[in-house]
Amino acid sequence: MIKLLLAEDHTIVRKGLRSLLDSEEAIEVVGEAEDGREAVKKVEELEPHVVVMDISMPGLNGLEATRQIKKRFPRVRVLILSVHTDEEHVYQALRAGASGYVVKKSAPDELFSAINALFRGDSYLSPAISREVIEAYIHRAERMPKEDEYELLTPREREILQLIAEGRSTRQIGALLHISPKTVETHRAHIMEKLNLHTTAELTRYAIHKGLIP
Repeated sequence: MIKLLLAEDHTIVRKGLRSLLDSEEAIEVVGEAEDGREAVKKVEELEPHVVVMDISMPGLNGLEATRQIKKRFPRVRVLILSVHTDEEHVYQALRAGASGYVVKKSAPDELFSAINALFRGDSYLSPAISREVIEAYIHRAERMPKEDEYELLTPREREILQLIAEGRSTRQIGALLHISPKTVETHRAHIMEKLNLHTTAELTRYAIHKGLIP
């Protein structure tokens, strides 16, 4: 039996996916999460074999949740289920540690195949992701330095970057993360310095480019 956690912020989509997955005898959906932060917590509590993860979720996106899960629970396999088929999203997902990537327009059998592949220890990329995208990813991985500027950010700074890009105020971010407004401003300054960006608008555009927010 494959223990599976489902992370998707849209309730109707999440419930539909759960109904679909519950129909497969070999899969047990042990829990659901509405955002990335809840997904990380549920992985610790429920110890699933596979996490089916959306990318665009508020507060903590699926990419950052994947990074945290793979760092803390390396045996857990993450399958990204997304509407995006472009190079940037695929690249960021694989770099974050995802073992598979399936687009949401795929047939149910493809989703089941991907889950089973990850459970066996294999990887899976949706056929809907063009060969050109995959080749571009491989070429990019070969020529990229070991760390790009985004890799220089700490997990906390990445969280705050997303929240800033979502339009949250300093006080709102502090309350959500249980830190002082002054600490938030310190993190903001460090983010801007590391990314060589100078305004909130630039941070927002950067977050969109990285696939952190829609």
